[in-house]
Amino acid sequence: MLGSDGSAWLERLHMQLARNLKSSGWSQAEIADILGSTQSTISRMAHRDLPVMAGTSDESTIDGWAHEISLALRQLGPGAKPSRTRFVMEVAFAPGQVLRFDKSLTGTDLDSDQEQTALLKRLEWAVSRIDVNRLKPLMPAVGMNIACCLESSRSAAEIAAFPGKLSIVENKLRHHETPSFGASNYLANILLDARVHDNSKTAILNIHPGDNLEKIEVICEELDLNLTFATKGELTPHQGIDIILDEGSFGWVPALYILAHNPLELVDRMHQIITHINSK
Repeated sequence: MLGSDGSAWLERLHMQLARNLKSSGWSQAEIADILGSTQSTISRMAHRDLPVMAGTSDESTIDGWAHEISLALRQLGPGAKPSRTRFVMEVAFAPGQVLRFDKSLTGTDLDSDQEQTALLKRLEWAVSRIDVNRLKPLMPAVGMNIACCLESSRSAAEIAAFPGKLSIVENKLRHHETPSFGASNYLANILLDARVHDNSKTAILNIHPGDNLEKIEVICEELDLNLTFATKGELTPHQGIDIILDEGSFGWVPALYILAHNPLELVDRMHQIITHINSK
């Protein structure tokens, strides 16, 4: 009844919910149960690109639903059982526990200001999904940041990041201010350099590459990721870029830059890479 738009809407919502809940520690079985799906389907979702909607406003709306619903599900726990679902997005778990979202998908694009606002929200959502326990061993001593931009961005001033840096305090990832445009020139310039060779990538973050730099090449081969290098920040051109390794030198700290098509995919990719780096 909903046609191809409805199919893409539901698929994107389920994929974002599955990724959010997985990053919160839910098992594939628990996610499959709450979404009315199967474990094999949930597993495949982790390796597929998000479906593209007719308009960026629709993508922003659905991603926002997924973020809000997943936050509520974390509070209710995997044992919660929905009793009804409607297209207006109402999920009732028990009397007094109802989530309702009455929004319409229009197929229209956001205007410039709305796109920027949506991008900043996605950046905050992405950071909220980072698994601190997995990140901690590879947290750079100089701190980390995460930056993203619109496809039309051409300068560092048009790239959003967190002012200062992200740091781990009391086992939580902290940032002193909300993200803003033009907040991180260094990371922004690396993203701009990479986009010259791969303009599909709009998000980037940095972590420590670990002690075994040769392992990074093996990991990229295993995960089918495109690797290139940057000596003291000078990018080596490459057709398609997913990972940038700066091996460091005297007085220059090694760094691993991870890129993706959007901030949410970026965090998922980081978790995947960190798991491989930390494995024996």
